[in-house]
Amino acid sequence: MTEFIANHQSQFLWSIAILVLVLILKIAFSAAARKVGKLGDFNPVRTNLIVKYISIVLTLTAFGALTLVWGVNYKDLGVLLSSIFAVIGVALFAQWSILSNITAGVIIFFSFPFKIGNTIRILDKELTGPEAKEFDTFKIEDIRAFHLHLRKHNGEILTYPNNMILQKGVVLVSTYKEESLLENNGDL
Repeated sequence: MTEFIANHQSQFLWSIAILVLVLILKIAFSAAARKVGKLGDFNPVRTNLIVKYISIVLTLTAFGALTLVWGVNYKDLGVLLSSIFAVIGVALFAQWSILSNITAGVIIFFSFPFKIGNTIRILDKELTGPEAKEFDTFKIEDIRAFHLHLRKHNGEILTYPNNMILQKGVVLVSTYKEESLLENNGDL
C-alpha cells in the first residue's frame, strides 16, 4: 500500500487540489445563487433547486478532472461513455420536454420578472379557450422545476409548463404587494 501511495503521490495531490477547488466553487456558487434568490425575493425551494443543479454540474466536472489526473485510458472510457450516452440519449429524446422544462426553470429563476403572488395574463388563446374572455388572469401560486401553478379567478389551479411561459407573452396585471395594499385599503 505504501508503495502505491509513493508511486502515485502527484495524482493524490492533484486529486486533493481538485476536490478542494470544487468544494470552494460549490460554496461560492451556492452563496451567489442564494444571494440572487434573497435579492430577488425568490422562494427558498427554487433557490435550493438551483443550488442542487450547481452541485451536480460541479460533481460531473470534478469527475472529468479526476479522470484526467489518474490517466484513465480514454479508448476504454470512450466506449463506456458512448454506450451510456446512447442509452441516455434515446431516453432523453423521448423526454425532451422534461429537459427543456428544467432548463426553462433555471432561466426563470435568474431572469423571470414575476414572483409568487403576482397576477399575470398569458397571451395564449389555446390556454383560455373560446368560452373565456379575451385572456384570463392567473395568480402565480408556485414556481417549480418543471411547471408553474397558476390559480384562475374561479379557483381552478392550472399547471403550466416552464418552457411555454418563456415562449408566450406574459403581462403583469398586479404584484403581490399591490394586491395586499388594495385588500388592506378595502378593509378601512
